[in-house]
Amino acid sequence: MNKQGLELIVITGLSGAGRTQAMQSLEDQGFFCVDNLPPTFLVKFAELCAQSRGKVSKAAIVCDLRGGEFFSSLSEALSNLEKEGFNIEVLFLDASDETLIRRYKESRRRHPLSPRGRVLDGIQAERQQLEELRIRADNIIDTSNLTASQLRTKVAELFCKSQGLGQMAVSVVSFGFKYGIPMDSDLIMDVRFLPNPFYVESLRPLTGEHELVREYVFGNQMAQDFMEKYLDLLEYILPKYIREGKTHLVIGIGCTGGQHRSVAIAERVGSFLKEHDYTINIKHRDAAKNQKRGLAQ
Repeated sequence: MNKQGLELIVITGLSGAGRTQAMQSLEDQGFFCVDNLPPTFLVKFAELCAQSRGKVSKAAIVCDLRGGEFFSSLSEALSNLEKEGFNIEVLFLDASDETLIRRYKESRRRHPLSPRGRVLDGIQAERQQLEELRIRADNIIDTSNLTASQLRTKVAELFCKSQGLGQMAVSVVSFGFKYGIPMDSDLIMDVRFLPNPFYVESLRPLTGEHELVREYVFGNQMAQDFMEKYLDLLEYILPKYIREGKTHLVIGIGCTGGQHRSVAIAERVGSFLKEHDYTINIKHRDAAKNQKRGLAQ
């Protein structure tokens, strides 16, 4: 990978303004993240990423006053990165004095520039030290009126525009109720009300991935109406989960044994969400169990 192919983001800003949440948001989007990297190591870090042969194509580094005396060299390190041909973006996180004071009081932490004095004194000193970086920043986010989830969403919108709704990964898991509900499910849909292919002898050994089973499951108006309404529901609610900061959702689709109906529905749901740019993983947890045992579905 050449240097221009590496997406490199440097996160900085005021203590208490949300740097950790910003880094977590980028980490959820597939960025390789490093917290509190001394600026003197920035160029070396970027070179290692560029030499990874595509294993690291997106990286984010948090640099702040925790670096102590090393932090003063951040502006110089950024200039060196540009001279070496790296494309970098600087994200600066800010907040009002009132907001930062409140956050420090809630966390009961000391300000790094005023460990034994007033928090406000530390905030004002930090603003002076960071003024040059704030002017240099490509993006500035004022987090005064943002919740943690709102900040993560805003960061994702800034740096993951090409992914659209794909910023949330969705796992669609078919299962059999006789084997229990998947423990990590966020949403459960019971499709045992649909006609059961198990009672058609020629379909019994097959799974819902087979075309003949799919034709049977969706070959009646009730299934078609259900599918239309359920997909409409998912299309409506999934963006709401994203807005609240959720990055991974597990949808469980269950029938009696997890071989026919749930598999066919899960495949249809997965295809629909993939068409809407979500990152999809489909798993049929129990289908193989029933094929071996010949159990009712």
